[in-house]
Amino acid sequence: MRGMSDQSQVAQVFLQESIRAFESMKKLADQAFAQAADEHFYQTLDEESNSLEVLIKHMHGNMLSRWVDFLTSDGEKETRERDMEFESSRYSREELLSLWEEGWKVLFDALHSLTSEDVLRIIRIRGQEHTVIQAIQRQVSHYGYHVGQIVFLSKHLASQQGWKTLSIARGQSKAFRPS
Repeated sequence: MRGMSDQSQVAQVFLQESIRAFESMKKLADQAFAQAADEHFYQTLDEESNSLEVLIKHMHGNMLSRWVDFLTSDGEKETRERDMEFESSRYSREELLSLWEEGWKVLFDALHSLTSEDVLRIIRIRGQEHTVIQAIQRQVSHYGYHVGQIVFLSKHLASQQGWKTLSIARGQSKAFRPS
């Protein structure tokens, strides 16, 4: 980053860290899906909670709406059918994971196209102005929330099949402390 202004360096670090955060979220959810049985994708804890299927469809819809033409069009596209994202479609596991991958590809393509000069640009989401930094942070929070739901639900539903922890296992923290 030699030769870059301090502001450009900070912007570049922000973009890199944002990509890293999204990659980490995706990896967690991917590992959770890998431990979920096919039938788990359609189960809920109660009638007000979301299934894995619904969470995938919602995140997919949100990702396409937010990240397609990220810098040039409102992040809530007129073509989005948000309410339909919360209805069961009984897509197959393969179809759901294809939607999942498509959404993340759109997100990562958009993020990789950004430059340090873009981070203070103004974009719109539902007609409200956001800097690119604010818009990215909004999505980090939103997707982190739903990935947490995905991991929780997957763990709950797969617990009888010998769930393998995605972080430090209980009682194993000392092994991860520096000596």
